[in-house]
Amino acid sequence: MAPKRVLLLCGDFMEDYEAMVPFQALQAFGITVDAVCPGKKSGDVCRTAAQFLSGFQMLLAAAGVLEGRACTAFSPVKPVLVAAGAHWVEPDSLATTVVDGNFITAPTYEGNPEVLRHFVKALGGKISVSDKKILFICGDYMEDYEVKVPFQSLQALGCHVDAVCPSKKAGDTCPTAIHDFEGDQTYSEKPGHNFTLTATFDDVDASGYDALVIPGGRSPEYLALNESVISWVKHFMESNKPVASICHGQQILAAAGVLKGRKCTAYPAVKLNVVLSGATWLEPDPISRCFTDRNLVTGAAWLGHPEFIAQLMALLGIQVSF
Repeated sequence: MAPKRVLLLCGDFMEDYEAMVPFQALQAFGITVDAVCPGKKSGDVCRTAAQFLSGFQMLLAAAGVLEGRACTAFSPVKPVLVAAGAHWVEPDSLATTVVDGNFITAPTYEGNPEVLRHFVKALGGKISVSDKKILFICGDYMEDYEVKVPFQSLQALGCHVDAVCPSKKAGDTCPTAIHDFEGDQTYSEKPGHNFTLTATFDDVDASGYDALVIPGGRSPEYLALNESVISWVKHFMESNKPVASICHGQQILAAAGVLKGRKCTAYPAVKLNVVLSGATWLEPDPISRCFTDRNLVTGAAWLGHPEFIAQLMALLGIQVSF
């Protein structure tokens, strides 16, 4: 079957997660994705907004393609969609997803996993081995993309994914930070979303999970000092279970003493931590480059998510085929 190609229609101040999660997840699943914006060319950028509200089904209403179609959206958009002839489906939650033939809608980015799952199916894809249980070690001001993109991508594949943070319980949130590369000598930092945890840290039994994911950002600086976090990392590495760590997450691996004799990359500013821990440094050139060394996947920055997620999928035996 011919490779699948998807067009992502973008614009300035589109919702951050609603662009980046499907863009990078679909690439990780082996699909070619082109992002375009009116009046812009390849290499130009669109600014995004970290929002909690969404209403992009208004574009569908303007296109006149909603007549008789079942559709949901963020609730304030309802009058426009009804006026356009859509059959309105009231969302039970921010993650509600409605499928009407080839037409898939959801009210917010919280529906990304189910939307992606239905989208892959609509493209003729099949997901194999989707019952893995994955643990994310989170913390305040972890990098926004580096938690949400792999988290929702793995959910879309049918994995059970738990996110925990020391001293917090299921339903609590962690603030995130958006790190961007804008021509300065280091990354810029902006406020991100609030990420909702799915399990209580003190209740977690690490032995019950198949893989570990460590996002980067600010949080590894203090998570590396937590004895339980260090113990979990040692468990996964000593048990030869898949561990995927990105950006500054390797500060935690270094603190756990599990990098000796390993090949590893990270955000370049973390190189010293990696080398002093006894690892062989792998230069992330380009910055999107990721590497697998036995059970360990490492990446340098969120731009590498397609490779990062795909390499973790390979270790877990998860495939998306068309």
